[in-house]
This record gives sequence, C-alpha cells and structure tokens, in this order.
Amino acid sequence: MTQQRYAFQGYDPKKMARVLGVSLPVSSKVGYELCNHLRGKKIKQAYAILEKVIALEYAIPFRRYNMDLAHKTKIGPGSYPEKAAGYVLKLIKSAEANAQYKGLSVSDLVIIHICCHKASSPWRAGRQRRRKAKRAHFEIVAAELSEKSEKTKK
Repeated sequence: MTQQRYAFQGYDPKKMARVLGVSLPVSSKVGYELCNHLRGKKIKQAYAILEKVIALEYAIPFRRYNMDLAHKTKIGPGSYPEKAAGYVLKLIKSAEANAQYKGLSVSDLVIIHICCHKASSPWRAGRQRRRKAKRAHFEIVAAELSEKSEKTKK
C-alpha cells in the first residue's frame, strides 16, 4: 500500500494533532457535507453532534449535494448520515488521543482542518450487477487554541 500524504499545510507538531482515515466505506458527497458542518467546532461539541446524528436526533444540513433530499425544520435540505458519523467519530476520538499523548489540553482542542477526498472505487463482489464501491479518505487536524486567541480572531 502506498503512503498517504496530508493535504493540510503548516502543521505544527507542538500545537496540533492529526489523524488520517484511509479508504473508509463512506460516500464522498456525504463526507463533504459532514466535514463542512464540523469544521471550526470544538472536539466536545463535535462529539455531541455526531452522537445525536447516530441517534437520529440531529440532521446535518446538505448545502451542495442536496438533490431529492427531504426538508428538515430550520435547516432546509438535510439528512442523518449515521454511517459516516460513526467513522468520523472514531477519527475524532483518535485525534483526541493523539493530542493527549502529546500533552495538549484536550478541553481546548478545536477542529481547524477536516476534509474528505474521494478514494478508489473498486468493483463490488458478485456477478449479477456491475456496481462500484464508494470510498473516501478523511483527514482531521485539531489544534489547541486558548480562549483569548479565539476572541481576537472574531
């Protein structure tokens, strides 16, 4: 297997923790919408959102890939991407563990970079239909930001 590279530029190992999910069985379109919703949020906030999505209590708004999606109250077209939320939740937990190992403050972690790229799409098994599998690569970078630096950016 070839080595995967990170798309994020400007990584500082002393202040940031990162994780890469390679070839996860998730649609890249669903991953795109989920990543856009979680970008810029604190780790604890992202946990709460993803657990509610898995429990079908919180819908993720779909802004770009929203053809034939049902309207949800207050957000417009949206969906409950349970499978993608489960995989992203595992990756966020891994990023938090990486940060804790580095000695970073877990309560101040903010997702500064999260992206989803389309991965290879091999043929599904079986002879009846010719279908391709949906896969995606996920990349998460979390940084330790203090309250003062967040206020100065706004």
